[in-house]
Amino acid sequence: MADLKDIKHIKMPLPGKKLLPYLLHGFVWSVIFILTTYFYLSGNKTDTDVLLHNYRNLLLYAAIFYINYLVIIPKLFFQNHKIWYLAAALSLIVLTTFLVSSTFRRQPPMRFPAPGFRQEQPMIQQPRLRNQFPAPPPGQKPTPPMNLPVYNFFITALLVTGISLGLSFSGLYIEQEKQRKEAEKEQLNTELAFLKNQINPHFFFNTLNNIYSLVQTNVDDGQKAILRLSKLMRYLLYETDKESVPISREIDFMKVYLELMKLRLSPKVDLRVKFPEDFPDLSISPLLFLPFIENAFKHGISNRAFSFIHIEMGVKDDCINFKCSNSLFPGNVQAEGASGIGLENVKKRLRLLYPGQHELKIVGDGSAFIVELQINPVS
Repeated sequence: MADLKDIKHIKMPLPGKKLLPYLLHGFVWSVIFILTTYFYLSGNKTDTDVLLHNYRNLLLYAAIFYINYLVIIPKLFFQNHKIWYLAAALSLIVLTTFLVSSTFRRQPPMRFPAPGFRQEQPMIQQPRLRNQFPAPPPGQKPTPPMNLPVYNFFITALLVTGISLGLSFSGLYIEQEKQRKEAEKEQLNTELAFLKNQINPHFFFNTLNNIYSLVQTNVDDGQKAILRLSKLMRYLLYETDKESVPISREIDFMKVYLELMKLRLSPKVDLRVKFPEDFPDLSISPLLFLPFIENAFKHGISNRAFSFIHIEMGVKDDCINFKCSNSLFPGNVQAEGASGIGLENVKKRLRLLYPGQHELKIVGDGSAFIVELQINPVS
């Protein structure tokens, strides 16, 4: 839990703008009031003064609770003035107990039956009146009994103070958790925006280089490449700002990208692509798979030797399985363990977006570089 000095601006649940805390507090006190009346009536009691004293005690308990809950705890305890808090809380309890005690002492004094009366009619039970206790043994002077209602009020006031302190801590914990989650969400959005800004320039840098080399050899293919690039840009501009997109849109995006990349491939490159035809259209964060494909085209193609790129995706039972493998050559940066900006970014995004909901395996065995990604975005 954070230092109490750092949470002085945290509001307790009751003074908030939401109506639910008010309704809960009103409901609890209404139940207590109803139960007090019910137990009094169920005892066949007719002394209304007792019932009025019970109502008075309820009002005092409520005053102790809310003065402690709304004033003393936020102003003293949560400001690290614990000694002053104990003094203030104890003073409040003593003051209200004194009020109860003074009211109790103003009641008529207790009357004890005479000893001779008890001897003459030992079997007759006198009705127990208010504040009446059994008579002392013969020959012993009557002594005033302990003022039990006062002591009961004092103990109950201590319990009410403890309850208010516990509720204050629970409200503080809930508010801290809410602020922590909001901070994590804000940090997540900031990191995702930063990662997307890194992905897009990296993607355009590679794509524009490909189009530049293509225009020099074939103008028609270059024009087709520019048209496909415009479709990619439209997707990047209008779709990637969303938290999630349908997997079908992401698949269409990858298909357009692959068609663009095919224009510059030589016959020595074995490109195999398999996307699902019929699948549940799950929602997925955009641009999760592109860095792997980009990486395969950047590092898995050789102009002098046979090379391959195999891409496969399956969507089944609310689970997305993606696999991308490409050839490796001596001196390839992938074989040396350099994953590049794109791969590092997608790893961070997966950790932020799907903690415990994904499994990523990246293996380089000397002849091939294999990426396997499994995501369960529904769980």
